[in-house]
Amino acid sequence: MDLTIFISTVFTLTLVMDPLGNIPLFMTALKGVPEERRRAVVTRELFIALGIMVFFLFFGKYILSFLALDMVALSVGGGIVLFLIAIQMIFPSQHSAFGDNPDGEPFIVPLAIPLVAGPSTLTTILIFSMKDPGAWGVSLGVVAAAWVINIVILSFAGKLSNLLGARGLLAMEKLMGMILVTISVQMIMTGLKKFLVG
Repeated sequence: MDLTIFISTVFTLTLVMDPLGNIPLFMTALKGVPEERRRAVVTRELFIALGIMVFFLFFGKYILSFLALDMVALSVGGGIVLFLIAIQMIFPSQHSAFGDNPDGEPFIVPLAIPLVAGPSTLTTILIFSMKDPGAWGVSLGVVAAAWVINIVILSFAGKLSNLLGARGLLAMEKLMGMILVTISVQMIMTGLKKFLVG
């Protein structure tokens, strides 16, 4: 994998993880946590999410094999999931399951799962890893790079929220959603092309 493809893959995975879109959800989930404790909680949850993503990177193909799924089905299914996620980013719902969390310190749910290591993120990791099964180091580098970008953005969630404001965050999320729509359509078309050729 050359540098251009590596950067493109990291960018795609970062878009799927949607750190800017997660800022308001993280702020809501952490409203019952003292200010001085929030960064530690975010860091802990992101490390848990990293562990889950690495697990799927190395063992995801065995799960697919057990379920008798192939790359074509994963590509089309993953593209559909990403498309739905992108539509939600562009046209956000007023009712979110993530926003209604009880006060207190969250653990694993909803921050690590599903906000960071959600179905779309894990599906994208599986697709990338199965495209080049031998390049474990590169795939791990992609996951690590996207994760570092997320931890930097979410560690400063409060400051970024104040800097961009509600409208700025909404505009950024819609922009990422538009880019993700294009990526998801490409994934679906690639999967259908392989199915028709096969």
